[in-house]
Amino acid sequence: MLGIRFTKYTQPQLGGKKFEDLLKIFLQLLTITSGNVSQTLEILNDLDRRYRLTDPSYGMGDFIEDLKQKGFLEEPQPEGEIRITAKTEQSIRKQSLEEIFGKIKKSSRGNHITPNTGHGDELTSDRREFRFGDSFEQIDLTDSIRNAQINHGVEQFNLSEEDLTVQEKDWKALTSTVLMIDISHSMILYGEDRITPAKNVAMALAELIRIKYPKDTLDIIVFGNDAWPIDVKDLPYLQVGPYHTNTVAGLELAMDILRRRKTHNKQIFMITDGKPTCLKIGLQYYKNSFGLDRKILNKTLDFAAVARRRNIAITTFMIARDPYLQQFVSEFTKVNNGRAFYSGLQGLGEYIFEDYIINRRQRVR
Repeated sequence: MLGIRFTKYTQPQLGGKKFEDLLKIFLQLLTITSGNVSQTLEILNDLDRRYRLTDPSYGMGDFIEDLKQKGFLEEPQPEGEIRITAKTEQSIRKQSLEEIFGKIKKSSRGNHITPNTGHGDELTSDRREFRFGDSFEQIDLTDSIRNAQINHGVEQFNLSEEDLTVQEKDWKALTSTVLMIDISHSMILYGEDRITPAKNVAMALAELIRIKYPKDTLDIIVFGNDAWPIDVKDLPYLQVGPYHTNTVAGLELAMDILRRRKTHNKQIFMITDGKPTCLKIGLQYYKNSFGLDRKILNKTLDFAAVARRRNIAITTFMIARDPYLQQFVSEFTKVNNGRAFYSGLQGLGEYIFEDYIINRRQRVR
């Protein structure tokens, strides 16, 4: 009887990677290195030496030349620096969208549909009689003609207002969203990279809105000691600074941006991994990195209450599991009447998407 045979394990090689496969790795490394092309190519060459990503028929030099020919890289600048192009920035956003949102169920495809009916563009099975003010596009011609034949006979066609049937459509809400990204030093503390998944989520959300919700608005701000807005195109280059966490500055800027938006639905997504540790009073910074400072927390909770009064829901994505941080987030969420998710790095994108699709509000006048 032949039993179990043990042989020496040979690690499989990853050879044969062509342009599209290498491009996916290249784009992911660009996000990690904050758009540093030289560092990215250095890492990619090291991976090639270790795992044989290329083969004699298509080497790393061929890949780099293809990146230039296909418009992903600019030619070296006078100072010798290689830069990525706008095409590369968009490709990074598309790849983030596929990685984070690609596994959603078809039943979750959404489009901000609300429970209310009206002059929308999503057909329902509901029918009703014609009312003054209904547009011609809402009339179900097939049902209306059938009603005319039933009511007036088929000998001589006669269509009256009483015969008209309207097909209901769902309202679709417009939403203004501000995404707050924590860039304090703790986002890379203890050797744990938390800023890369945060950037991936921001890029995926931006690409999602551009493709599926073009009428929605998305503003992105970062907050450390202070808070400031950034453009979508700047996301791949985002880096953590030697900053504390001034959550109040981020919330104040986010609400100021939303105040200028004319939509009824306004919300804030906040990705952070730690407690507020900084407050700006006049021109001075009040800081405390060692605990939950009540002076800083009270001011943060005050802004949560202000957002609630303005009907701005705040969804907090806490990339941490510490009980004392969860207690703060729980108190913050209760004051705002918002939502909170305590997420590991892997689940961050999925939480963002589910809440963005589901958490819609529509005011019908």
